[in-house]
Amino acid sequence: MRDSRSVLVLTNAYDVTADVVLRLLAGRRVPVVRLDPGTDLHTGASLTATYRTGDQRGTLRTASREIDTRRIRSVWVRRPSPYEGPPELSGQDRRFAAEQALWGAGGILASLPGAHYVNHPWSNRAAEFKPAQLSTALRCGFLVPSTVITDDPQEARTFAARQPGGVVYKPVWNTPYRVDDQPHSVWVREVRAAEITDAVSVCPHMFQAKVDKAFDARVTAVGGRLFGVRIDSPDLDWRHRQDLMTCIPIEVPASVARAVATYLAELRLNYGAFDFAVTAAGAWYFLECNPNGQWAWQPAQTTAAIAQALTDRLEKGPDT
Repeated sequence: MRDSRSVLVLTNAYDVTADVVLRLLAGRRVPVVRLDPGTDLHTGASLTATYRTGDQRGTLRTASREIDTRRIRSVWVRRPSPYEGPPELSGQDRRFAAEQALWGAGGILASLPGAHYVNHPWSNRAAEFKPAQLSTALRCGFLVPSTVITDDPQEARTFAARQPGGVVYKPVWNTPYRVDDQPHSVWVREVRAAEITDAVSVCPHMFQAKVDKAFDARVTAVGGRLFGVRIDSPDLDWRHRQDLMTCIPIEVPASVARAVATYLAELRLNYGAFDFAVTAAGAWYFLECNPNGQWAWQPAQTTAAIAQALTDRLEKGPDT
């Protein structure tokens, strides 16, 4: 008999990447519920959970469905909107409602009994910290460029002066930033010791030895299945002008694949988007792992394969 348990997809209404997997699930006749809790719970959807000795149950109601949360086989935490509170409220009332939603609805959705998470939201959050990524990468056997994270300007200047190949700066978090009231991205860029000012003392800054790379590589991991692409770009940060980059599938070295598997297990991830700088000699240097990175921009055959792998994982649900 076909399993009637649903897949819950947590994402915003404009997430076209999620649509790729949703179409595949529909083709396999897998029931799907799509929810953006940060907005939908203010516009007609509702979520209830009850806890009694020996029993936990809940109900999720949307505009089109009512579902017993015990019947959710998998949860795909894609790109849900932030919990910001009802728009008709303002000030501390809206902040109060937003935080109650995060800790209440967010807590319910992160604690569904028997559900398989890709990825669990708490694992996602823990794995987003750059220091945790670097520490885990070292333990898992990756090559890691020399890196310093500091709010001491002299420490930063000393580090930069000691790197024979130069250093790059990158933010430890992609905080929204505006210049002249326009959105502004802070790209990875090369810096010299003399350019590092005392403004570093305002907050932690991340400086990393520049890798003399031949190309970049992205490895998308879905469980034990890895999908690698080589990225060639005229820019130090290939994300800056993606229209100028080229991507082709590439084999992932066995040593890198083993380290990826160890990394995912240690941080309790079922999905990860790993970025590497690869030298002419074939050394793969770990740069970061986005536990919820985009993947639909890759070559068509790679995108299709990743979508199939995610669909397989969501359809299967928890291991039994």
